[in-house]
Amino acid sequence: MPESNHTQTAKRSPKPKWLKVKLPSGQTYKSLKEIVNQHQLHTICQSGNCPNMGECWNAGTATFMILGNICTRSCGFCAVATGRPLALDRDEPQRVAEAIKLMHVKHAVITSVDRDDLKDGGASIWAATVKAIRALNPETTLETLIPDFKGNTENLDKIIEVHPEVISHNLETVQRLSRIIRPQAKYERSLRVLSRIKSSGITTKSGIMLGLGESWDEIIQTMHDLYQAGVDILTIGQYLQPTKMHAEVIEYVEPSAFETLKNIGLKIGFLMVESSPLVRSSYHAEKHVL
Repeated sequence: MPESNHTQTAKRSPKPKWLKVKLPSGQTYKSLKEIVNQHQLHTICQSGNCPNMGECWNAGTATFMILGNICTRSCGFCAVATGRPLALDRDEPQRVAEAIKLMHVKHAVITSVDRDDLKDGGASIWAATVKAIRALNPETTLETLIPDFKGNTENLDKIIEVHPEVISHNLETVQRLSRIIRPQAKYERSLRVLSRIKSSGITTKSGIMLGLGESWDEIIQTMHDLYQAGVDILTIGQYLQPTKMHAEVIEYVEPSAFETLKNIGLKIGFLMVESSPLVRSSYHAEKHVL
């Protein structure tokens, strides 16, 4: 990040101490993992190698990934498998709802792989999942972390119509790097998706990663772009390379830079900013119901 003194260049170097986390453990974690496995469900916590999995699961929170665990897109940052997805599982919404009930989840986050192979991008399964969760768990609040549905407003509106408490869609990176990191997505299209969500009156959330080679000025511009799109809640975290096949970490950003960005974000006008190296989209998600 050439235009800031808040970073430490560390290409191909060991992870700094502030990125080290304990492996998930504890009886609550083990019990939740068993429920997820019994119901043949996928969680982005596991598929995305989230560093906060142990903390969140032991707090009774998990992010469920619907529409299978094979994505039709090949983003350079994501650990989820890419390929040809299996056929739709029409029973999945009910199984997710039942698992949430067994896990006593007070706030659930639902996300999905991209399903560009489907005419509606999986929007009907999204809506069915929210409805099934609400039917079995009327006290549970919901965040839906959605794909861009290729900008198709009809499909996007299917999610808006079931009115989860929060709808999030991640911009992931700055405009210059978007084509490299998200080759099948578009920076401006994501901003339009976020604007449409906000126009519905639903709390809107997005997230970006640092350490991919972006400059300080580019980060600030991206934050302004998100605010202008109507985003209420912003998450900022350190990118970590899932495998050698994925985009390299160009730098590990110092925790002090994340704190500075949090303060800048609040001054810009975001209602909440979660910003630290280990922050991920769903981190502290229960606090984002406004």
